[in-house]
Amino acid sequence: MIDRISACEEIAHLRKEIERHNHLYYVEAKPQISDYDFDKLLEKLIALERQFPDYVTPDSPSQRVGGTITRVFPTVLHRAPMLSLSNTYSLGDLEEFYNRVRKLLVLEGVNEQDMVAELKFDGVAISLLYRNGLLVRGATRGDGIHGDDVTANIKTILSIPLRLPDFGSLFAQREESEIEVRGEVFMRREDFEQLNDSRPEEDRFANPRNATAGTLKLQDSGEVARRKMSFVAYYLKGYDEEGVSQFLRLRQLEKLGFYTGGHYRLCHELQDIIRFIQEWGEKRWKLPYETDGVVLKLNDARLWEKLGATAKSPRWAIAYKYPAQQVKTVLHAVVFQVGRLGTITPVAELEPVLLAGSTVSRSTLHNFDEIQRLGIMVHDRVIIEKSGEVIPKVISVVLDERPPDAEAVQIPSVCPECGTALEKPESEVSYYCPNEDECPAQIRGRILHFASRDAMDIKTLGKALVDQLVNFRLVKDVGDLYVLQEPQLERLERMGRKSAQNLLHALEESRGKSYERLIYALGIRHVGRATARELASAYPSFDALGHAHEQELATVPDIGPVVARSICDFFSKPSQPDFIEKLKKAGLPLSAADTKEQVNRNFEGITVLFTGALDRYDRQQASELVLERGGRVVGAVSKKTGMVVAGHDPGSKFDKAVKLGVRVVSEDEFEAML
Repeated sequence: MIDRISACEEIAHLRKEIERHNHLYYVEAKPQISDYDFDKLLEKLIALERQFPDYVTPDSPSQRVGGTITRVFPTVLHRAPMLSLSNTYSLGDLEEFYNRVRKLLVLEGVNEQDMVAELKFDGVAISLLYRNGLLVRGATRGDGIHGDDVTANIKTILSIPLRLPDFGSLFAQREESEIEVRGEVFMRREDFEQLNDSRPEEDRFANPRNATAGTLKLQDSGEVARRKMSFVAYYLKGYDEEGVSQFLRLRQLEKLGFYTGGHYRLCHELQDIIRFIQEWGEKRWKLPYETDGVVLKLNDARLWEKLGATAKSPRWAIAYKYPAQQVKTVLHAVVFQVGRLGTITPVAELEPVLLAGSTVSRSTLHNFDEIQRLGIMVHDRVIIEKSGEVIPKVISVVLDERPPDAEAVQIPSVCPECGTALEKPESEVSYYCPNEDECPAQIRGRILHFASRDAMDIKTLGKALVDQLVNFRLVKDVGDLYVLQEPQLERLERMGRKSAQNLLHALEESRGKSYERLIYALGIRHVGRATARELASAYPSFDALGHAHEQELATVPDIGPVVARSICDFFSKPSQPDFIEKLKKAGLPLSAADTKEQVNRNFEGITVLFTGALDRYDRQQASELVLERGGRVVGAVSKKTGMVVAGHDPGSKFDKAVKLGVRVVSEDEFEAML
């Protein structure tokens, strides 16, 4: 048994070592120990702090692991407005900006015009407030004046210091000192890919920025910690004299333990800036994170206030954004994938080509109407693009270079997985495999959907394991998951005793999920999360839902005849009684729990639809906020829709809402209504 004095000394030593290794890994990219050894240090610290809880401090590395639940993110006032930068894709516009700043400086009697060029990280802007060296607040940009307090989530980011080193010596002349650090929260490519790999295909994030924005507003900081975000600092206010140049501020941020990216340069002439932009236009693809441009700031920070700002952007800075990357390659073949609902999706197999830092050899063609629209033929030369998206897309055919051996794409007549004759509903563009009970691809897809985060959230059930379970006929539907035994699992490839136990534990935890989640998880065609919620409200038990008539279902809000027919088809299958019996024996939630307490009535009687990517919430969180305030969330636009909340890239639902005259609001307006 360790005594208190020894424990205090050991805790201090462990904290120092853990933060040193955090800095080496996340800031200097020079790790000295393995992840396993690092985890052991952290486990030892947490164990000691549990034994001596009075030794726990806000800046302990143990406070980064998350676990708190934040239902509401308080609004905070920024010390100074967080303005967004003006963007340009043109070197000509950049030269105009440079000359405009020069003229403004001449009016101020200044001849020097040094600029600092910094790489532009594609993430989410954050403000950090430190008081006497201790992190006391992390806030989103919000509307630039007010932001959301996301401190609990910010503390899980290992590249953000919880306490600044040597702070006392830097501020020896002051009794109390505050400094503000601004920067960008982002995801490294490797961490983003791991996150997406853990999600079903239909729930994957389009790019790291969307993943970061959604993660920052998760209510569970434990889940935030698991998603591994990073932070780059580019602004420092409150240290030394305000006249310290931007270049020296970046150096000071590094001394304080922040990651700055390191790739910034002091430029004396316009040609220096252009050389930096051109140099990183190629080199950026070798970086472990996404960067979509270069930010230019006047180095002399004393002149920032004199030059001022427009309503949205400072006059002393600008962001140059690289144009979308396009490349020409050859389409060798079109193959066909089978989704969990039997949908046949054509996929282009391409001559491997380097695009936006990665080798691309495949691209989805969406459906056969898209093939017809593009006029694609096998062996064509095609242009592919990757602009802010992870998945590349074919955007056009080079008709002038069409080879004589070009062949039309043949629509398959049978399923490529099970050989069943395909069907095409008259009202749809896609072809389907009707063999849902026996087609291996559909079985795998349904199980992966069932295990996904927004469904039953079975974290250890990934694609490789599902492939084995289906291939060895251990599982034919999701009900079979709950009768798996440890010896069966241990015999599978890369599955030892510990992995088998982890899966069984995750399955046990899934039994505690909600009834509406189970409805969504079962993968009924046309039943998304919003529809599952309406069904759970209208039919509080699975038995009642299964016995509902089609006409009755069609009267439920957000259902309609097409969805009603799909639900009835699901329950009328001959195999359904046995399947439902499996769900009952598994102890899954086949009835609704007590309803949650309502926060207020601000959305009472209002049906809300979300479209596009939101900055501060993921779709699940935003929907919960509406429900807690008496509203309803729907998945399709109609004249009866009360409001559409439009984020980035809203798509066809936005267009339909405008056409129908439905009220459309921004994320800021939506948040104000909460």
